[in-house]
Amino acid sequence: MSTLATGTSDILVVLPTLGDRPEKLQRALSSVDAQRPDVSVRVVVVIPEDKKDALPDVLADRVEIVTDPHRGMSAAINAGLSARAGEQFYIWLGDDDYYQQGGLATLHNMLRADDRAVVAYGGCDYIDDDGQLLWTSRAGSLASLMIGKGPNLVPHPAALMRLDALEQVGGYDESLSLAMDLDVLLKLKKRGRFVHTTRVVSAFGWHPDSLTVQDRTQSEREARMVKRRHLPAVLRGIEPLWEYPVAWASRLAAHTLNRKRKQG
Repeated sequence: MSTLATGTSDILVVLPTLGDRPEKLQRALSSVDAQRPDVSVRVVVVIPEDKKDALPDVLADRVEIVTDPHRGMSAAINAGLSARAGEQFYIWLGDDDYYQQGGLATLHNMLRADDRAVVAYGGCDYIDDDGQLLWTSRAGSLASLMIGKGPNLVPHPAALMRLDALEQVGGYDESLSLAMDLDVLLKLKKRGRFVHTTRVVSAFGWHPDSLTVQDRTQSEREARMVKRRHLPAVLRGIEPLWEYPVAWASRLAAHTLNRKRKQG
């Protein structure tokens, strides 16, 4: 396997993986490859040393490999970000997620059109183990309005970020294992505008092995802690007024998705 020479790509795609889902990994990488006619992309795969052979041979020479530091997901993403070589924008993709055709170009064009924007996000399909559609998120402006107050409605494979702004806020908090995306988005919200489209740009794998699916209680606890530390001090005392109903609604949504997955 080779690594790409650093160049002048516009978008850095970071793909952390344990290398234990080779078929889904190939689908994810193929979906990135399909974006290349429309936008300049550089892919960094963060993977354990002993799993590098899991990369599909047909795509291995089109990615750069970074060894997983084995300190959790946030550290893996930061390791991928450290390989930045002049790219302006960044997005991370799970090995069980994928991009829709033209998805990255849609987000890329939105950020390039607005110098004040730091995040561009779109719609996202939630899919089961077999790739069957469970639900489609098209939160639009509601996601930006609710972030920090309600559930995070900006799925990570549907959110392209401006890299300079991400570096200014210090990247991902490695003490977080489940709500690190929410934390980054709340930090970036203070730096600039969020722009959005309801067009579906990606798919997110919702399955039993997903960390957020496995432990909803821990995920909610960590998300609440992150939102609380970003709240103005004057609002922290009344935060339970909306946080408990939000937690209930999030659990109901997760239960509905899990039921659909089992029925499918």
